[in-house]
Amino acid sequence: MKDKNIEKIFPDGSGKHISILKYSKSSCGVDFLLNTADSTEKAGWFNIKKQYKTDFFEFYFFRQAEGYMLLAGKRIELHPNMVLVVSPFQLQEWHVDLEKLDYTFLIFQEEFINNFLSDKYFMYRLQYCYQHNYPTSFDMNAEDMRPFFHLLKQMKKELRKPIADSYHMIVACLYQFLLVLNRFYAKLFNLPFTPPLNNYAYQYKELLEKHIAEKTHVSDYAEMMNISRISLNKAVMREFGLSAVHLLKQRLLQEVKSDLLFSGLTVKEIAYRLHFSEANHLMRFFKQMTGQTISEFISSIK
Repeated sequence: MKDKNIEKIFPDGSGKHISILKYSKSSCGVDFLLNTADSTEKAGWFNIKKQYKTDFFEFYFFRQAEGYMLLAGKRIELHPNMVLVVSPFQLQEWHVDLEKLDYTFLIFQEEFINNFLSDKYFMYRLQYCYQHNYPTSFDMNAEDMRPFFHLLKQMKKELRKPIADSYHMIVACLYQFLLVLNRFYAKLFNLPFTPPLNNYAYQYKELLEKHIAEKTHVSDYAEMMNISRISLNKAVMREFGLSAVHLLKQRLLQEVKSDLLFSGLTVKEIAYRLHFSEANHLMRFFKQMTGQTISEFISSIK
């Protein structure tokens, strides 16, 4: 990603620069909204030494790694044999020595797979995407990584020398990659894995990503979806094993953490932005959810 693909924004009126790295086919050197490579072939863009977001999904399979990163308000220690999944528009800040990293990455815009699939909630069905209750970085040994590397190798082959049906071949490999990883993740964290009865839970998850700063009650989302709060809660419990309230609180907590670390806003300003009636209510919510005060959290991260 080059500078021409970086857009400056000022979130929440704080006046603090946050960069958005936008996917560019020309900069990535391929004809698709997807790319994969080893770190020896194409270095990552997280040596920017500043906070940024991307408008694409990112998957990293680390063979060797040192350092840490801040992702959506969480500190993640990097180490060998780990996988990291980053959903679009999550705030990132990396603290790494690129020479000490050895990894394979996959990046793609959601549009790439949505153009092929009729299921607009497909990415929300994947347990590791837009996940706020369980970590999206996890250990994976070399043997378990092997089938993913095989699929990435197949995608890379089609990307480098595309022919008439390369798009369909890449989508087929990507689809299998995402589903196999979802099975691994669900088994790793013992998550529900049953066929959905409807799309309510995934629609709720999508709406949380889009509206958490404006709507902070489950009833608001049930009204937007034109269903009862009871029906929404049943759907969320069945798909995620969590209540609708818990899912909302976890997403709201991530928004608070992200603001504390990245926005430059005061606690009072964050409380106002996220519709807490007082700063004290925000601080009490934070302590109940994390067991830490806001000051303790910031100290532990930085």
